[in-house]
Amino acid sequence: MRNSPQNEVPLTKVVTLLTVGLLTFGFAPILVRFATDVEPLALATMRTGFSALILLPFWLPKRMRLHEIKAAGISNFLLIAAGVSLGLHFTLWIASLHYTSVASASVLVTIHPVMLIVAESLLFKTKFRPVVWIGVSIAFTGSVLLGLADDTQMDQFPDAIFGNTLAFISAVVFVAYFMLGRKIRQRTEWIDYVFYVYTYATITCLVLTLLWVGGVPAITATSVLVGIGLAAGPTVLGHGSMNYAVKYISPTLLSTLVLSEAVVAAIAAFFIFGEIPSGFSLAAMLVIVFGVTLTWIKRMNRPRKGNR
Repeated sequence: MRNSPQNEVPLTKVVTLLTVGLLTFGFAPILVRFATDVEPLALATMRTGFSALILLPFWLPKRMRLHEIKAAGISNFLLIAAGVSLGLHFTLWIASLHYTSVASASVLVTIHPVMLIVAESLLFKTKFRPVVWIGVSIAFTGSVLLGLADDTQMDQFPDAIFGNTLAFISAVVFVAYFMLGRKIRQRTEWIDYVFYVYTYATITCLVLTLLWVGGVPAITATSVLVGIGLAAGPTVLGHGSMNYAVKYISPTLLSTLVLSEAVVAAIAAFFIFGEIPSGFSLAAMLVIVFGVTLTWIKRMNRPRKGNR
């Protein structure tokens, strides 16, 4: 955690918000499964749109106008970029659940902590200890094994490779979103950041939906309820808790906590859908968890002379 006076916040508050928020992540793929008859892009649009509407009453009394945010050193372009990234992330991830298992999509989309470590090394020249790179290699190997495992379950998920690819790209986009969020949150309040980002994400998803479908897609009552559920839980509480904490906690450390989604989602999918991962898939998930855990343990240590 950063120790500057302006960033001081009770540790219990951050931990509590993250605990509640991260638990909601695991139920996101479960909710999506109840609306697979609806265009994925439309569901992503409802998710972000309802999120902005839920936050509107809280944002109005404290709102900062865009020119005030710009005066604080944050350009509107950065907010738009963050919103577009989030919109693409939601769209790709929701679409992946139409083609692959809940467990596989959840694990692959949470591989972004490894990507963040690589991004920090290449973009910011951060030096990491050898054990961190070992963890990165192990986690990446696990993601490859998971893709191969789903490829052997052709009877249940004939397009699993395509679904896994969508989930993986979704993780890449999330890295861009999170890096932008780290920069923006240092100079803006939480409510201003998330409201504007969710609004731009809604516009992104809406445009993509209209272009992809070629008009207004069919919406069912169930999909509307799912959209509200995704907005209130995984988005406002889940992503919202991370957007709040990223001001105080290292992005790489923070993003690694999202790995809990795979565990919660896999357990919930087993009890709700009877979805049982193969032994190969379970082994691959354990490999990913072990690899990311290695990187997390080392990141918990204070860096010395630029090494982490």
